[in-house]
Amino acid sequence: MPSRPRAAWPLVALFTAGYLASYLLPTLVGRLDDHLPLTTPEAGVLGSVLLLCSASAGFLLASRVERLGARRISRAGLLLMAAGYGAAAATTTLPLVVAGAAVGGLGSGTTMAVASGGIAARRDPHRASTLGLLTVSATAGALYLTMPALGGGHGLPLGAVAVVALLVWPATGRLPRSRDAATATTGSPLPHRRSGAVLVGAIVLWALCQNALWGVSGRIGTDQAGLSEAAVGAVFAAALGAGLLGILGASALGTRLGRAAPIGAGTVLIAGCIAASARADGLAGFAGGEIAWNTLYPAVLSYLIGLGAFLDPRGRWAVMVGSASALGVAFGPLAGSLLSEHAGFPVMGLVLGTTLLLLAVPLTLVAVHTTARPLPFGRVRRGGLAATRAASVPVPPLGTCEQPVAPLSVTGRHLTRRALSTAGPGTGPGTAGSTGDGG
Repeated sequence: MPSRPRAAWPLVALFTAGYLASYLLPTLVGRLDDHLPLTTPEAGVLGSVLLLCSASAGFLLASRVERLGARRISRAGLLLMAAGYGAAAATTTLPLVVAGAAVGGLGSGTTMAVASGGIAARRDPHRASTLGLLTVSATAGALYLTMPALGGGHGLPLGAVAVVALLVWPATGRLPRSRDAATATTGSPLPHRRSGAVLVGAIVLWALCQNALWGVSGRIGTDQAGLSEAAVGAVFAAALGAGLLGILGASALGTRLGRAAPIGAGTVLIAGCIAASARADGLAGFAGGEIAWNTLYPAVLSYLIGLGAFLDPRGRWAVMVGSASALGVAFGPLAGSLLSEHAGFPVMGLVLGTTLLLLAVPLTLVAVHTTARPLPFGRVRRGGLAATRAASVPVPPLGTCEQPVAPLSVTGRHLTRRALSTAGPGTGPGTAGSTGDGG
């Protein structure tokens, strides 16, 4: 009898803890710039170091979580997060802040590796991933609303991530200690190598384009659109709320339309939103572009995570998709700053939008190629397509002639209605009245 499936909430909790630092990156970089002896580019580089460490941990652990045990790895990641971010929050010594952020980044990537692999192994990874994005968006939104009231200092966002890591610790008790014997054999080859490599490479640029805009959105609002900081903050709060609605919509839609249509069409729409937001010269244009973009971005990201989970049920491609996204996020603010300084905001938006339009093609092709395979003729298996070399039921080819039916002849007496009756006591040949034929 198959074992009862494990609950999804521990994986969602780990997903929230692992992704939270990247969601808080704008306020983290801003506070590092304001409260430490760092210039704006140097603070951005520190944020990039954090995300690069997170991506590196994900790539290294993509195929090792099962062998080392999900519970052990997740607890190690949460400890690294609590120790690293906590140490960076408690000191103003610059080398210690850098070291703490790097250690915390390694912990975030480790935690994300466990969460992504576990979500990929579930029956409905898309729904689990959208639930994780919904939770991390809600947590980040709550922190964005409460942190200004708690005062300044660079340690507040870092300390918040460390506290969340400690709060998530009890959830690791629901994770398996070691690899489940029912899963694929350790060391099995990575499936869909070409499609997975295209997906990972495209997601690096896809995430870079998203966060290139996010990194300079505040400057677009104040410098080009002429808004106050309070108005820009209100627009960002509304955009985060719209992101929650986008995630809820993606969760409700699920995979009814497949994955290719939401990924391709969503990426094209995001390209238009980025171009519109970068050209905004007033409140209406800026708010419309930012809100529409934040509505679509997490929804499409959930489908990309689900596509990575579909490529490998063991979760290796899903982990690398998350790490590739972190890698793109790390270089996004730097790319946005360079483009805006040398070419201006409208040209930056045009470049980013064009890049996304080009990326929509390979992302859609990967989704079509890997999720819309025809039924292999001659193989039928209960529950879906045969993924392994399991025993199959042969199906006669089309056009096969029907087998001839041998005629049966009945000689002797005519059969009576009683002779064809159900067998039972008193109906045998020796029973009185059973031999009459009525003739």
